Amino acid sequence: MADRIIKVLLVDDHQVVRRGLRTFLEVQDDIEVVGEAADGAEGVARTEELRPDVVLMDIKMPGTDGIDALRKLRELANPAKVLIVTSFTEQRTVVPALRAGASGYVYKDVDPDALAGAIRSVHAGHVLLQPEVAGALLAQDDAGSGTGRGSTLTEREREVLGLIADGRSNREIARALVLSEKTVKTHVSNILMKLDLSDRTQAALWAVRHGAAG
Repeated sequence: MADRIIKVLLVDDHQVVRRGLRTFLEVQDDIEVVGEAADGAEGVARTEELRPDVVLMDIKMPGTDGIDALRKLRELANPAKVLIVTSFTEQRTVVPALRAGASGYVYKDVDPDALAGAIRSVHAGHVLLQPEVAGALLAQDDAGSGTGRGSTLTEREREVLGLIADGRSNREIARALVLSEKTVKTHVSNILMKLDLSDRTQAALWAVRHGAAG
């Protein structure tokens, strides 16, 4: 059972928000809050120190905000999944966070069960996007990610890309295609390189936009 526990770090500059999130999550048998941070810089340091599976990250914080923290975690190649927990609904706020490497977002008034479900989902490798934000990302990517790049993908890479678009994790893709996880990771890296994309979120959106989804 212990290996199923999802370790979570809370990053928010409001103590009352962190306390509320912790209260939500403490009743979940498969989720453990391993630490807290009050700003982005501390969040990065604590993520490196504690190695959580999922980070719940606010966007607007004094000093280092959530977007800068996301970029720093990407530079450090930290494997933690980041779920944005925000009170902002504007695309101009959420879209940059997703581009910086977030796996999705929820609002601060989220139902406790929905929050736990979101944590489990991103931990499993899925991407959580509201339709309007997905549309905004697609519109911004459209000019620079034409279908011509797709012609460089091998048949196997197209299969992997379709499964990424379905929200499958590397482990799930490996099972579906009877491959090792290491081989799947190589395919994913090749896909991102060939399509000039930076992460799985963009790959999933590219696949939907260009008809490569399953």
